[in-house]
Amino acid sequence: MIILLIITLPGLLAAQTAPDKKPLKLVWADEFNYNGLPDSTKWSYESGFVRNQEPEYYTTRRLENCRVENGMLVIEARKEDFPNAAYRAGSEKWDQEAQFAHYTSASINTKNRTEWKYGRMEIRAKVPAGKGIWPAFWMLGSDRGRIKWPGCGEIDIMEFLGRDSTRIYGTVHYADVNGQVRNEGKLPVVGKPADGFHIYAIEWNDEQIAFYYDDIKYFVFDFDKAAYNPGKTFQKSFYILLNMALGHTGSWAGPVDDNLLPAKYYIDYVRVYQ
Repeated sequence: MIILLIITLPGLLAAQTAPDKKPLKLVWADEFNYNGLPDSTKWSYESGFVRNQEPEYYTTRRLENCRVENGMLVIEARKEDFPNAAYRAGSEKWDQEAQFAHYTSASINTKNRTEWKYGRMEIRAKVPAGKGIWPAFWMLGSDRGRIKWPGCGEIDIMEFLGRDSTRIYGTVHYADVNGQVRNEGKLPVVGKPADGFHIYAIEWNDEQIAFYYDDIKYFVFDFDKAAYNPGKTFQKSFYILLNMALGHTGSWAGPVDDNLLPAKYYIDYVRVYQ
């Protein structure tokens, strides 16, 4: 069962804005005040066809898809043929059957670099618009290698679907006591996120995760009030991911419009406070 409530910002969300916040200390950041590839002491890469039968091939250490320039991290999705390193002739597996990918992009993360248990995770970013475009800022449980998804937990701080240009998505995914995937979140109408830079953040503690668009708190996932028991899924360490996926026919994001490519996802900074 998926619980995603559709709400609008005026009135309802304004009332949830929380002016009084406890002071937080900056404990980690990448301000992207350099040029070239992302800082390898902070970021690693996903590589290849990774999930959801998405058409994009995530490249590694390739400036065309992921670079820092002009004080920004740029993740760029491109329409181009690129050799599939996992290709196996005759394979029927979705990530092995194609000799060449027809789209490239990038997905970077802090796995095996830095992980956090609780805090405020925040980016300032500008998302690209258009059908099939799917940028995200999210987190996975650091025990993912040992406990498979959804048991490891997932916190989608921001997902933006280019086909749904007035909304953002804030969602959690976890396994209930029977191991079934559960999803809870909200998708507020916020205007036109792709028109400029906005702040996307969560404030996470041992009781709840609060989701923010700029200064507006639009969703709180309270562990004790969850529709299903998440157990201790969100009371452990997680790592950050930044990526831009592409959709396809039949997918949640919908088919990509090739005329929109290349598409660029700009991240001004990533900050973690505790």
